[in-house]
Order: sequence, then structure tokens, then C-alpha cells
Amino acid sequence: MTRILKAILFYAGAFALCAPPLFVFVWMILTGLKTGVQNISYPPEFIFLPTLENFRAVFQQYNFFRYLLNSLIIATLATAISLALGLPAAYSIAKYRQGKIGILILVARMTPFVSYLLPWYIIFRYLKLIDTYTALTITHLIITMPMVIWLMVSFFESMPAELEDAAMIDGCSRWQSFIRIVLPLVRNGIATSAIMSFIFSWNQFLFSLILSGPKTKTVPVAVYNFISYGKIDWAGIGAAATLIVLPVSIFAFFVRKSIVQGLTMGALKD
Repeated sequence: MTRILKAILFYAGAFALCAPPLFVFVWMILTGLKTGVQNISYPPEFIFLPTLENFRAVFQQYNFFRYLLNSLIIATLATAISLALGLPAAYSIAKYRQGKIGILILVARMTPFVSYLLPWYIIFRYLKLIDTYTALTITHLIITMPMVIWLMVSFFESMPAELEDAAMIDGCSRWQSFIRIVLPLVRNGIATSAIMSFIFSWNQFLFSLILSGPKTKTVPVAVYNFISYGKIDWAGIGAAATLIVLPVSIFAFFVRKSIVQGLTMGALKD
């Protein structure tokens, strides 16, 4: 009976935690599948004939495919650069116990993003980089790079120094041992860092709102196309939001094991 009671309490608690976000997610999808009249009806309609007209309009009238491509390019560039720079930085912090640098990076990540906007806007405007992939990729690095560094430091700290010493005795340089020995052993952490960085960059709204333009507008900002002075297109917002969230949700679902393993396993456990 005690075991059954614990199981009931566990699943009840899990349901209580998962129900609110799941309800919002389902409501968002239903909003995109309803007509405008059905979305504003009261009481809400839960039994209705679904329509894909809103999704068609999102692509045909608002050029949503371009926004998806912009988000994909920026998130991919930010993730790749963060890995290229963040992995050596995390290794250095872990190997040489550079705790002060680690704290400085953490403070930079914890600083409210809005505090970066004014100086960045002034700099990018002076350099004529507003509405470019370069500006948006650089701004997204403040999100992705600290994440890569802080996720990877623990993996590098768990690496036995004897493995690198043995590689260097066999003739490898420090850089060669890092590439050939260390990185393959922490691939779970690298995968987790890349996935988390991509998701956070994909969902970034504030930087794209201020620094993007017609050429580089991303999908979170594109939702504003459905809000006008006297009207809010709830059906269009629901369809657009579904298209924003669904690809990342499907991606996260299929790589969930890698994320859990990367966050919980030791770097040497394979």
C-alpha cells in the first residue's frame, strides 16, 4: 500500500506540474486550427471542424518561411561560434582553475539583456550592421556562449589528467590532446550544449525585435505581423506560434535522451 500511495502521489505531482504548460500548448494549437469567429466565441468551442487556412495564410501572406530561415541561420551560426570559442574557454577554466573568469562570464549572462541593447544599437548603427546576420549572431552569443562554457566546465573538470599526460608522452601537443582525446570523451556534454544553445537562440525575442529588420526578422518577432492598431488576429497568432514552437519541440523530443545524459552523466561514462 505504501508503494502504491507513493506512486499515486508521484504521478499526481507530475500531472500538477505538467498540466498548466501542456494546457497552454494545446490551446495554442487549437487556436491556430479555429477560424477567427470561433476563437472569440464564448463559451470557448472545444468541438469544431479544424481548418488549415490559418497556416496557409501565414506562409502565403506573411512570408513566414523567410522568417523561419532567418531564425535557423542565426541560431546555427550562434551555436557554432559558441562551441568553437566556448569549448576551449571552458577547458581553460577547468584545467587551470580560472574561477574568476568563470564568475565574470556568469555575471555577463545574468545581466538583464535590455542593458546591452543601447550600446549594441549605437555600435551596430555606426558600423551599419543593423538588420544583418552579423549583428544578430553577435548579440545571441551573450546567450549561447556562457551556456556552453558553464555546461562544459563540469565535464572537463571530471576528466582525469592522466589521460592527457599519457597522450602528451606519446607525442601529442596540448592542442592535439584536447582535439583527439578530450573532446571525444565529452561528446555528450557537447551535444547537450549545442542543443540548449540552439533552442535558446531560436526563441530569443528582445535582440531581434530591436536589431533586426525586413531582411533578418526572426520568427518570434514575426508574430507582431498579426497585431494591428484595431485588430488582433488570434487565429494567425496561434498558427504562427505553433510553427515557432513545434519544430523545436519535435527536435527536443527526439534528442531528450542526449540532453538528460549530458546533464546527468559524468564525462567519462559512456
